[in-house]
Amino acid sequence: MLLDPGLNLTLRPMQYPAFYDMYRDAIKNTWTVEEVDFSTDLSHLKHKLNDGEHHLIKRLVAFFATGDSIVANNLVLNLYKHINAPEARLYLSRQLYEEALHVQFYLTLLDTYIPDPKEREAAFAAIHNIPSIQRKADFCMKWMDSIDNDTLETSEDRKQFLLNLICFAACIEGLFFFAAFAYVYFLRSRGLLDGLASGTNWVFRDESMHMRFAFEVIDTIREEEPELFDDALKGQVKLMMAEAIECECTFASDVLGDGMPGMTAPAMKQYLEFIADQRLMRLGIPAVYGAVNPFSFMELQDVQELTNFFERRVSAYQVAVEGSVSLDQAF
Repeated sequence: MLLDPGLNLTLRPMQYPAFYDMYRDAIKNTWTVEEVDFSTDLSHLKHKLNDGEHHLIKRLVAFFATGDSIVANNLVLNLYKHINAPEARLYLSRQLYEEALHVQFYLTLLDTYIPDPKEREAAFAAIHNIPSIQRKADFCMKWMDSIDNDTLETSEDRKQFLLNLICFAACIEGLFFFAAFAYVYFLRSRGLLDGLASGTNWVFRDESMHMRFAFEVIDTIREEEPELFDDALKGQVKLMMAEAIECECTFASDVLGDGMPGMTAPAMKQYLEFIADQRLMRLGIPAVYGAVNPFSFMELQDVQELTNFFERRVSAYQVAVEGSVSLDQAF
């Protein structure tokens, strides 16, 4: 089984071909940071952004500076170590490359957007000197350090692994980063920072693929060991999701202050609850919050490009009345 202790190196016969197909799909999505054009962003930073938008972007790139590094560390220290299928480790190897690429992208953002060396140094150390980012980092580290054993011998070991995987897929990549994408596309909807939005499109694709893989791993474990998915585990997942929303709401209050036209802390909380329900339902847990997406601009940013990548029709994105948007649950 997928979480059996040991080291399975046998690719033929292939036990989990879906993981290999995901690896091949990821290869098709190759991009480089050098393709991102930041030239108009520099002009916008100097002449178009107001004080609130400057604060938002500095906080955002400070979070980006460490977020993907934390994800990459968990990938190597926990996921690669315990998911015992060579075809799955092929995908994880590719994911590790993509996390490194994201770190390079965010490094370039910091160097481009924050020319002052002292400000840049402070941004790189955000998990130590910005409380709202430190809280998110502490949440990540708590779950990254939650697996104590070298092998998953017992049901409790495997449940702890599942909670780690669910946290990083649904809460960190699936909630923290999707909130960050919303800030980026909010700025894009105001005609700001095209380079940031263009690069984020590729990161968005990568992160969506990472979640698809993680959920496929979870589905496989559920099929092989259904007894692990008991009410206690589901209850822990709901508590974890609620804590993640609280962390991100703290960040939203820091980033947005009294708010901006089209983006406020209460609206971000509603968006987070909407996303959280999508993640819970994908895990087979009923929706908790019953929220709708308050950000119509999320539906407008390069939807055709994202749709083509996942081979979906544009009609899969349904625009509801009164300004609310209901996206496909996969997102």
